Amino acid sequence: MQYGICHLSIIPLRNEPLHTSELCSQVLYGDHFKVLEKRKHWSKIRLAYDNFEGWLENNQYKFIDQPIYQSIQKQKPKLSGDLVEFIYDDNHNLLPITLGSNINAVTYLFGNFDGETIEGKQPKANIVNTALNYINAPFLWGGKTPFGIDSSGLTQMVYKLNGYSLLRTATQQSTQGEALSFIEESEAGDLAFFDDDQGNIVHVGIMMPDNYIIHAYGKVRIDRIDHTGIFNTDTRSHSHKLRVIKKII
Repeated sequence: MQYGICHLSIIPLRNEPLHTSELCSQVLYGDHFKVLEKRKHWSKIRLAYDNFEGWLENNQYKFIDQPIYQSIQKQKPKLSGDLVEFIYDDNHNLLPITLGSNINAVTYLFGNFDGETIEGKQPKANIVNTALNYINAPFLWGGKTPFGIDSSGLTQMVYKLNGYSLLRTATQQSTQGEALSFIEESEAGDLAFFDDDQGNIVHVGIMMPDNYIIHAYGKVRIDRIDHTGIFNTDTRSHSHKLRVIKKII
């Protein structure tokens, strides 16, 4: 088994080993992973954080040995806390990184960092405030940053910044937590899931006070939510059909 770490700001993770393949997620600075299969130009990897799999180009990550991988695994995550920060080397070359990058990696990648960091579990009341950092971020299928994000990327990153782990996709996240019977039972920070006409979970958002929800649809936005689903304040119609609300924390 081989192991790797992301030494760049944001790497595309693709469904197939092709530049034209669908973006299924992103790998941020400091993310570490197992290399499941290595080809001439591409590697299939499994991220340590959520076990999500996809293909990376070989020249966009660095190999690490097993002891380093295990050492990173044992460390409590130390995450960058601003929308944009910088890693710099001894020659003052700068590498921009985004919100939620793993700063522990600087030890192994010979970098320096003196920006704001976030560590440990935060109160549930902080979930919504963290989500507001992503407001107006454009929707990007597979995205995980303030410069482009999808609905489950938003929920995963917001929870990650508060010290809680979610799986990568809306379908996977819907298997976590405790289902609530009524919308009135929900609290700010709970997750609401939405399905399509075939009953497949296709969307997720974060509950806010007073029956509002923050979610990624065109952009990260705030809309009303009721027993039917999300009521889009621009179109004055329901955009998503509510399936279940789940309490994760």
